[in-house]
Amino acid sequence: MPHMFSDVRAFRSDPLKFLLERGNASPLGLVPLHLGPAPVLLVNDPDLIRPILKAPETDVGKGRLIKKLSPVLGQSSLMLHGDEHKRRRAVLHKHMAKGSVEKYLPQMCAEIRAVGARLARLGAFDPHRFTATLALRTICIAVFGAQVISSGDEEALVQAVGTIEDDLADEMFRVLPLGPVSWYRRRQNRICAKLAMSTVVQRLRSSAGSTSALRDLEALGLSDRDLHDEILTLLLAGHHTTGSTAAWVLYHMAADPALMDEIADEAADCIGDDGELRVDAVRRADVSATLVKEVCRLYPSAWWFSREVMQPASIGGRDLKVGTSLLLCPWQLQRDPRHFEDPDRFLMTRRYNTDAYIPFGAGPRACAGMGVAMLELQLLALEIAAAYRFTAVSPNPAPWPKASVTLVPPPMTIDIEVREVRSRIPQLGEEAARLPYIPSASAASISTLQSVSQ
Repeated sequence: MPHMFSDVRAFRSDPLKFLLERGNASPLGLVPLHLGPAPVLLVNDPDLIRPILKAPETDVGKGRLIKKLSPVLGQSSLMLHGDEHKRRRAVLHKHMAKGSVEKYLPQMCAEIRAVGARLARLGAFDPHRFTATLALRTICIAVFGAQVISSGDEEALVQAVGTIEDDLADEMFRVLPLGPVSWYRRRQNRICAKLAMSTVVQRLRSSAGSTSALRDLEALGLSDRDLHDEILTLLLAGHHTTGSTAAWVLYHMAADPALMDEIADEAADCIGDDGELRVDAVRRADVSATLVKEVCRLYPSAWWFSREVMQPASIGGRDLKVGTSLLLCPWQLQRDPRHFEDPDRFLMTRRYNTDAYIPFGAGPRACAGMGVAMLELQLLALEIAAAYRFTAVSPNPAPWPKASVTLVPPPMTIDIEVREVRSRIPQLGEEAARLPYIPSASAASISTLQSVSQ
């Protein structure tokens, strides 16, 4: 007979394995998890997902598990509900929907090319080390209207997140309180990390463009504290989730050279006369888009989220009392053989159960940055595959990611070389013939390309 703590050890030892095995082995519906005195139910039935996420917040709200992030994220839109949440979300959606961020495509591609040139000079690299900072630059373009973050501030933010992420993950499902020494250490880590992040946020605010998301948030009349919390949440959520997923995009291209060549050919078809990727062509680039979609299925960075019953309710044939936590786990849903055939394999020909595919959530509170993320990941695949070839990756197959606040990729090494194909940019003349084929390279990129090819 299970007791209220009987699942704690297995969950804390390996939450990905625990939730996958428990969810896949149980009948569809609400699966009880014994993680402490408060009831927790894993939702493994796709038919229940959207009704739960679309329920009025007075009936099913964010609840106590998400609120454990508030010491770091403060009162940002991620933590809010009601009219104030809707006001802020409208601004974020305006600037971060895919159709809105497409205007920044040249700037986003330029950042990817700069990172690609650096990787080529190294010859071998760990993808997550570079994709995290790349995602941070991209989210700055979407939020501030330009790439305004310095390399020093990038490093400060990435280190600050690394300092506190595991502590936050541990607190989510902690049943027993920390001892005084561990509590003090965790408190000091958080203070130092928040100070570093706050300093970066203040510098970024002074550099924002006049038509940026920041200026529209300011127009809502938010206090300095609220603006700080909103920007910090965008930076942390935007760079950490997309950066982790981007590492897997590069891994799967490295693991399948034929796929990478196919995406390189697709990139060539997307190039305009100026050597840049065309927005209309990228929208039709199915191979790179499918790669991104399948990576998001296998490795959803937001691997779990939760809701809490605020009023007595009946869901999935169960009568639920106030305070019951509903755990929704894209990692489990998207690897359940009842929803996806051969779910642990990477398949470019996969058919998708749209109800079970929720890497960005669903309903009115789905991730506002989904458009930025999907476009950035697709551009990454197109630009890197067009300019470079991955010659090896290790380990292969890669281990599972680490379950923290997000899914953190394991250490990996990818060997890279420049694609030896003649440039298709006619206006560069004989100079272009001596350079590697970079379909989206503009004339302004030539000095960078020369440094790579030498």
